[in-house]
Amino acid sequence: MTLTRSSIEGLPLLHRGKVRETYAVGDDRLLLVATDRLSAFDVVFEQPIPEKGRVLTQLSAWWFGRLAPLGPTHFLSADAEDLPAAARTAELAGRVTLARRAERIDAECVVRGYLAGSGWAEYRSTGMVGGHRLPEGLREADLLPEPIFTPSTKAEVGHDENITRAQLAEMVGGDLAAELEARSLALYRAGARHAEAVGLILADTKFEFGWIDGRVALIDEVLTPDSSRFWDAGQYAPGSSPASFDKQYVRDFVAGSGWNKEPPAPELPAEVVEGTRSRYVRAYELLTGEPWRGGEASA
Repeated sequence: MTLTRSSIEGLPLLHRGKVRETYAVGDDRLLLVATDRLSAFDVVFEQPIPEKGRVLTQLSAWWFGRLAPLGPTHFLSADAEDLPAAARTAELAGRVTLARRAERIDAECVVRGYLAGSGWAEYRSTGMVGGHRLPEGLREADLLPEPIFTPSTKAEVGHDENITRAQLAEMVGGDLAAELEARSLALYRAGARHAEAVGLILADTKFEFGWIDGRVALIDEVLTPDSSRFWDAGQYAPGSSPASFDKQYVRDFVAGSGWNKEPPAPELPAEVVEGTRSRYVRAYELLTGEPWRGGEASA
């Protein structure tokens, strides 16, 4: 069963995003529903990826539990018994998160440990990534001397815009910018250590934060194939784009199709849809050490 659009009786729909839908539960809690919609290059594809929303929900729940010692989060539960009765449906099973309501900080906090994606493109052009001057002669997928923080704006419509750390400080204030950077780097390092232990490389990832009770809290999703670039360590070889467990598979296909990265998105062949689904599921299994049971497992 796939889900591209949700409806929960009796709960106000607050926001329908590219992938997630958000409902109010009273004044201080939210329900986040992860659909099977796929977004790449900030464009939503017509075809869903089966089980994708359940993988994102269950993997995020697993990470929120593991990362709790590193600071506050919005996460409360992804267990069906903790959800409002109207959200306990077969259609929504395994894809709903109960969370504290936060005042979102409008920045995406990207951390890069390796040179890939838009970072690789920027480096080839300028020798820099997000305001960081990098050594000369690096290859695609090379390990960086140390992880770097490269924030971007959070766009509701269209493309996010990469900004420097100084620009982030101008947007949100120096103290908050410093806290976001420190939190993001600590989370990345924790994720990268675990990924390495299970045969994966966390090349880069993005985090989002918001204010809850006067404290900066980790929100949205965390260290999933939608928000992160995971590589198979056994196949890793710098100088090309390594085999990955994320939507880079889709990006590579559409880039080769000649698509201009503007709506509408091209149609994905069945093998690309299934290949993407299998990569998401495999990422879940490797990271959690548990077999995928279609979202029946709880955090």
